[in-house]
Amino acid sequence: MVATGLGAAGVVILRGCWHGKMSWPVRFKDHSYQVCLGCGIKRLFDEEAFRAYGPYSYDLNRLVARNRARSAEIEAEPSVHRTAS
Repeated sequence: MVATGLGAAGVVILRGCWHGKMSWPVRFKDHSYQVCLGCGIKRLFDEEAFRAYGPYSYDLNRLVARNRARSAEIEAEPSVHRTAS
């Protein structure tokens, strides 16, 4: 039992926070996000699908900018119809 506890402690020290306890979604302007209650890192949240998505970051502005760039990238791509062959 002691060895298991020491092993788990070693993983937490090497890995850091597992982001296991996230806050309820918080709304800021036109974006929703969650905050890890252990370390304070943020992640965007999709209210329609009711799930978090994208990378983690301590900087909310960086997450929002990345999300906008990705949305613009997806809209700019022409839809290509491929036949099954």
